[in-house]
Amino acid sequence: MARLRLPKPVVAFGSVSLLNDLSSEMIYPLLPLFLKGLGASVAFIGVIEGIAETAASLLKLFSGWLADRFGRHRALAFAGYALAGFTRPMLAFASAPWQVLVLRFADRFGKGIRTAPRDALIAHVSERGAWATAFGFHRMMDNLGASLGPLLASAILLFAPENYRLVFLLASVPALISLWVFHTGVPRIEIPIQSQRQHPLAGARALLRGRFGWFLLCVLFFTLGNSSDAFLLLRAEQAGMPDAWVPLLWAGLNTGRTLLATPCGMLADLLGRERVLLMGWLLYAGVYAGFAFAGSLWQIVALFGGYACYYGLVEGTERALVADFAPESVRGQAYGLFHFVVGAGMLPASVLFGALWEWAGVEVAFLTGAGLALMASALFWLSVRRA
Repeated sequence: MARLRLPKPVVAFGSVSLLNDLSSEMIYPLLPLFLKGLGASVAFIGVIEGIAETAASLLKLFSGWLADRFGRHRALAFAGYALAGFTRPMLAFASAPWQVLVLRFADRFGKGIRTAPRDALIAHVSERGAWATAFGFHRMMDNLGASLGPLLASAILLFAPENYRLVFLLASVPALISLWVFHTGVPRIEIPIQSQRQHPLAGARALLRGRFGWFLLCVLFFTLGNSSDAFLLLRAEQAGMPDAWVPLLWAGLNTGRTLLATPCGMLADLLGRERVLLMGWLLYAGVYAGFAFAGSLWQIVALFGGYACYYGLVEGTERALVADFAPESVRGQAYGLFHFVVGAGMLPASVLFGALWEWAGVEVAFLTGAGLALMASALFWLSVRRA
């Protein structure tokens, strides 16, 4: 199995993501409460999140292309983290919902700028045979920060009840530390750039005509069946789980995906990344089918354990496969396309799932998700793995 000897830039990127997500998740759960206090309607809160996430998805396309075109991967990644780090504390001074909208948009703008160039850099500095391990480690650190953020915010609110502005100010500390870690830990890295003589979209067109195009189609099918995890919590409540247990279940899921990310990445590098991705997608289909018929609490808990395993098998492996299927000179665009497809597919997936649950029943909703995962797995086997 691949040894856990990660390049220093990968460790630095992991540390940056831990600190940045710690900062982000200190704020995110409190934003709806803060906005309600400013007089925002529920509909406006939905508009804020919709605009923010859509903008982030679109920017991932552009930033990936820009990085490949001019070789500015490091600069774009740093700019994305810096934008988020400097705008988050400004939430503490917001006095109207529209100001929160602007700042939230800026935060997601930063995420859109940094994601594709950062992933291209991780692939570049890692050995080809250890890509899934590197991305698994990065996902582990990212998830760890996301798990610790809400806990730290809760601890602050215990001493300063309802003082959301204080939380927002303190959330800037790990974000700013992450910039120092980035500056000192990520060296200037030369990546071959796309020829200036080529049409700006030539690289993307070539990618979509090859195995990467088929892979992206498979990811789209899978994403359409991968709705918001909030539905899993609703399913747990429907099965009779006490309200007090639901946060513990969520914490357990995040802990599981954090602990499994790196070992599963190492497993993917050992057994083959395409094989492990198929294992993860098939496990997802089985878990969703299980949620359709689960009737007791122990079954729900077991299914959440299986869902954590799915995350471990898939999160780092998918990103490693992007690097497998994309030449280095257009890898930023490849990651931009990948993240765009995943981000753009999440909204219709959740709308479809919610509508099916409402009008056809919970069994149909979960079985549809399982069916789409099986379709994606079959298409991947026929079009990508056997190519």
